[in-house]
Amino acid sequence: MSGGRWIQHWDPEDEAFWRTTGRRIANRNLLFSVISEHIGFSVWTLWSVMVLFMGPEYGVDPAGKFFLIAVATLVGAVVRVPYTFAVARFGGRNWTVFSALLLLLPTGAAYAVMEPGTSYTTFVLVAALTGVGGGNFASSMTNINAFFPLHRKGWALGLNAGGGNIGVPVVQLAGLAVIGTAGAAHPRIVLGVYIPLIVAAAVCAALFMDNLAPVRNDTGAAREAVRARHTWIMALLYIGSFGSFIGYSFAFGLVLQTQFGRTPLQAASLTFVGPLLGSLIRPVGGWLADRYGGARITLGTFAAMAAATGVVVYASAVESLAVFLVGFTALFVLSGLGNGSTYKMIPAIFRSQAYAAGLTGEAADAYGRRLSGAAMGLIGAVGAVGGLGINLAFRQSFQATGSGAYAFTAFLAFYAVCIAVTWAVYLRGPAPTGAATASEAPARRRLDYSEV
Repeated sequence: MSGGRWIQHWDPEDEAFWRTTGRRIANRNLLFSVISEHIGFSVWTLWSVMVLFMGPEYGVDPAGKFFLIAVATLVGAVVRVPYTFAVARFGGRNWTVFSALLLLLPTGAAYAVMEPGTSYTTFVLVAALTGVGGGNFASSMTNINAFFPLHRKGWALGLNAGGGNIGVPVVQLAGLAVIGTAGAAHPRIVLGVYIPLIVAAAVCAALFMDNLAPVRNDTGAAREAVRARHTWIMALLYIGSFGSFIGYSFAFGLVLQTQFGRTPLQAASLTFVGPLLGSLIRPVGGWLADRYGGARITLGTFAAMAAATGVVVYASAVESLAVFLVGFTALFVLSGLGNGSTYKMIPAIFRSQAYAAGLTGEAADAYGRRLSGAAMGLIGAVGAVGGLGINLAFRQSFQATGSGAYAFTAFLAFYAVCIAVTWAVYLRGPAPTGAATASEAPARRRLDYSEV
């Protein structure tokens, strides 16, 4: 390690290095990465809470509120691409500090404008600023991916993402606490709580995180990731898992208010449960993928999501809030599982591609880390666009029919596509992709994608 907390040598696949040195450092970086990403998710989904404070005096109809959260979703998706490559350019620790401090901009701006009489255009611009919180996920996942060995990536990435995802229900709980105690006229209390938390996250990252010198900005890796068909196949699947999670997280409270006539307090008291369960179970999805194969877990998850969507469509038709909540909560839980399993698949796919190309040992491991790190940003960005699609679908469905049933029918069709793609590409039969480990490359049978 040299000055500025740069680690010069890093080889997590070396068992002796991992046991004596790597595991402790990796776990420390994971902890403080989770803290920063957690705050980032809270800021990104801030407007799913702010719209609950926007009563008739704000002059914004339900369609306008759906558009506000859609703008935040879109910007968060777009900035994930540059955030991914910023880790290698500036260092994981350095970028975590900067990106955490950047969260002060949207939070402070929302504090300044959140009152009746503010123009709708201003609200749209401030909502767009919160998109920088969505970028934190991409840089955090790319950074943590480089710290852990392949056999620990599913759990580590799931824990990192799950801890970050919990920022969604936490900010919703903060909104519920404020509405329940001070009333719906005091949204600035929520914002005031987060400003010192942002500063604390940045300080912790500066004091306790590290940069990895072996991770260098590699435009070649980015070009290869763009050309790789598995990047885009996994992006499609991530639309189905993470796009569902973030889209539903943004929209849940508004759906309850618009379709079932819940008050802001009633909606806020329900919205946090689904995102909380989906966040907590994400590491389990990664662990199950480590144990049984990401493709198998992903396929089962999408099949179950299709069934849960059918329940929600039925509940919308009979106007049963209780059944609706059961189906919607199941969607959150299942999307959380799918988030963990799909992200586990990415490094395993590219490592197996390395063996197919004739690489072995550290060369194959380095190739897998290099390509999966570049691909994760693209996959995460496209997946987040799925959240935009969900919010726009809800907006159109409520505008046209006053119900979200048509939107859910569209989501059901998309989950059917995800099921078909997962089975056809990763489970239908063995793929010529190389051996499972370098030492066993000549002896063991070649991996099929069902083992990723």
